[in-house]
Amino acid sequence: MAKITYITTDGERFEVTAEPGTSVMENAVRNMVPGIEAECGGACACATCHVYVDEAWTEKTGEPSPMEEDMLDFAYDLRANSRLSCQLRVTDELDGLVVYIPEEQA
Repeated sequence: MAKITYITTDGERFEVTAEPGTSVMENAVRNMVPGIEAECGGACACATCHVYVDEAWTEKTGEPSPMEEDMLDFAYDLRANSRLSCQLRVTDELDGLVVYIPEEQA
């Protein structure tokens, strides 16, 4: 199990315990974390699960795939640490992961 912390734009924190193999998006939806809309259900076909990965975790989460990069073009306020949470698979190595939710989703 891994703990993920989601932080909203107003600073509200949501700490979730996540099963390895699930996505960061699935855990946000399952735990009703506000700001993660996930309109495509995790198919990497929209950008409504956009998050900013905390700088301390960008190396461990790796680089987005080419398909994810294409979808990130539709994200609001894209940054170097932007990722689609549906593409971030939970592993034991991500225990403690912190992600920030943008002000709005695309």
